[in-house]
Amino acid sequence: MNPYASFLGEQDPMAVIRATPGSLESLFRALGSAGAERTPAPGKWSARQILCHLADCEVAFAFRLRQAMAETRHVIQPFDQDAWAVVYGNAALDVASAMETYKALRKWNVKFIESVPSGTMSKPVNHPERGEMTFRVIVETMAGHDLNHLKQIERIASVPAL
Repeated sequence: MNPYASFLGEQDPMAVIRATPGSLESLFRALGSAGAERTPAPGKWSARQILCHLADCEVAFAFRLRQAMAETRHVIQPFDQDAWAVVYGNAALDVASAMETYKALRKWNVKFIESVPSGTMSKPVNHPERGEMTFRVIVETMAGHDLNHLKQIERIASVPAL
């Protein structure tokens, strides 16, 4: 089961994946530096921390896509997002660095996805927590994941600054 499928709906995953960097840039321009530190509720990630998570996930997606293409029935390595997020409170992980990292990796991942051999989209992989998937489902997961976190940042941006 793809937990991000409900966010994607009928949208083209590649269109979402291509559009997300621009959407993020617009949101963070609107938020400004103070807004980027706002959280939707106590104990939740700030907009900046969500962006750090997106940059980290882009690394994970990059590896998963390449392994899925290159190996027969690749078994995806899950990761604990909360363990990775321990460092997100560090102000050195700033919006500009996270955005630059995310955009560069996303651009490279889009080019990679567009370049894979025909038939790769239907190539099977296994996720230990989610079961059988395909390369295409990884791409759909990226897009749904983007939409989920864009909505979170949009909610943060919609709250007036105090």
